[in-house]
Amino acid sequence: MPDKVLPGPIHGNPPCVREAVCIHTNRIYDSCRDKECIENLRVYPTRCSQEILDCASSVKSRDVKLLWTDIDVHEVSFNRGFYSVDIRFFYRITAEVCACNGRTQKISGLAVYDKSVILFGSEGDVKIFNSRMSPCGKCADNMPQAFVEAVDPIFLGAELCDAVRVCRDPECECDCDELCDVPQCVKDAFEDELITSGGCKNLLVTLGQFSIVRLERDSQILIPAYDFCMPEKECVGSSEDRPCDLFRKIKFPVNEFFPPSVCDMPNDSVCDKPAKGCCGK
Repeated sequence: MPDKVLPGPIHGNPPCVREAVCIHTNRIYDSCRDKECIENLRVYPTRCSQEILDCASSVKSRDVKLLWTDIDVHEVSFNRGFYSVDIRFFYRITAEVCACNGRTQKISGLAVYDKSVILFGSEGDVKIFNSRMSPCGKCADNMPQAFVEAVDPIFLGAELCDAVRVCRDPECECDCDELCDVPQCVKDAFEDELITSGGCKNLLVTLGQFSIVRLERDSQILIPAYDFCMPEKECVGSSEDRPCDLFRKIKFPVNEFFPPSVCDMPNDSVCDKPAKGCCGK
C-alpha cells in the first residue's frame, strides 16, 4: 500500500512534480446538464407591445436573450446530503408581428421559466468565518453553492392565442406570481412597463435551452505542484508606442475577409455530398 502523500517536496517519480501543496478552493460535488424544449411559454409584453399585439394577425420569432437566473438551494428532507436547486430563468423575447394592414412591427416582453434539479452536495455543520468579516458580520453557513451555466436559448417558435384570465394571488400585488419578484436589472432591460393582464391576445413561445447545474463546497485539496506560475509573455503598453506603430503589430484579420469553406469546417459539419480531398477521402 503506497504511503500517504503529505504537503511538501516530492522526490522520485514523477520527476516533473516538485511538491504536494494544500489549496483552498471550490470542489464540485455533483453536476448535471440539460437540453430542454420549453413549449408554450407565456410572454408578458411591455404596455406598448401589448397594444400592437392586440391588433396582430400573425407573429414570427426574432430574438431571445437570457437576462438573469435566480438560484435557491435547500435540503431534501428525505435524502441526506442531497439538495434541491430551484432555478428561475428570465428571458427577453423579441418578436415580429403582422397587423391587419400588412405592416410588421417588433414587440418585446418578458418570459419566465422555472426548473428544479436534485444534486448531491454532501454534508457539513461547520460555520465559516474569515479575517475580513466585521465583528458583527454574519458567518457563512455550510450549505453548498449552486452555479448555473446557460447560453441564450434557441427561439423555436411563436404563436398568438386569445387572452386567458390569470388567477390573482391575494397576497401578491401583481397579477402573476412570476412577475412579483422581478430583479431590477431585468426590469431595466425593457423600455416600458411590463403588464400581465388587460390585453386581448397572448404571445406563447417555444424555446430550446441548454444548461449545466453544479453544486460546490469550500474544500482543502492536496494537489501536485509543478512550479510557480511565472508569466512568459511580456506586457505591451499602448502608451509607449505611437498609434501607427501599435497598429502595425496587429495581425491582418484574414478570416474576416475570407470566410471558411466547407473544407475548413469542423469534422462534425454536415456534408451531404463529399468531394474528393474535402469532406470525403
